[in-house]
Amino acid sequence: MTEVIDKGLKKIGITISKPVLAIICIIAGIVVIVVPAVLDLVVGLFLLIQGILLLTEYMEINRQQQRLKPS
Repeated sequence: MTEVIDKGLKKIGITISKPVLAIICIIAGIVVIVVPAVLDLVVGLFLLIQGILLLTEYMEINRQQQRLKPS
């Protein structure tokens, strides 16, 4: 899943290394364990970000397919 997130961030001009992404995930996991009340916030943010990245990837694939189609 980190590959998908990394690829999606690169498409919108943001680059982030896998170790940095792993550290962010570990910190979010620790926060959820220590303060369970923020679970809904962490999960909600994750789903929003993941949805945006998947949508941008889908749009990019469609754009590339349109360029490859002969007229």
